[in-house]
Amino acid sequence: MLIAPSLAIAVLGVGAPAFAADPVPAPIETTPPAQPEESDLVDVGDGDTSAPPPAEGPGKPPADVPPAQPCEPGWRWESTAKYKDYHKGVGAEQANHNGTSRTARSEFVSEVTGEVGISASAKLKVSGSVAVAEMEVEYGVELSVKLTAKIGNKIAVDTPAKYTTHARYGVYRLKTAGYNQYVYANCTKGAKQNVTLYTPRRIGWAIWETK
Repeated sequence: MLIAPSLAIAVLGVGAPAFAADPVPAPIETTPPAQPEESDLVDVGDGDTSAPPPAEGPGKPPADVPPAQPCEPGWRWESTAKYKDYHKGVGAEQANHNGTSRTARSEFVSEVTGEVGISASAKLKVSGSVAVAEMEVEYGVELSVKLTAKIGNKIAVDTPAKYTTHARYGVYRLKTAGYNQYVYANCTKGAKQNVTLYTPRRIGWAIWETK
């Protein structure tokens, strides 16, 4: 039986695959990831929980605090601002240059194991775990007191023609600001001590290109 030409065209058109659009190349990162802005950061341990010197004495209790309800004395941590993530490298930076006229594949392998913890611009008067718990609630993020970047982790990326791919393995840390403050037994508060923290958030590679 013969099929009319118009019907044949309709039949052949049913289910015909659509041609995929050309893939859009990913943007090339041309600058290394941000590093901590402070040059004199100190690692945070269990915190210096000693009371402040007598010069910051408790003074008079607030009028609205009954004497029968004293406060538990000790340091408090309060977060005040959240910024971006900064990358802390573990081991040496790696690089691979593609001198050809076409895209090449670059593979990098972490060469050392290293532990990255919280760093601060000044002494943190509470333990790192206390500060982490407060920031997780305040900002709705997951943080850690320390993370370990391990040896042997691999990543493979495309290196454009005539470009150099740089790779650094390590830990991304969230930058936040806050302050220490001592609360006395009569519920008065000492002076605020501002501190900037860099707190481990995730393990990963930082990749960028130069020409």
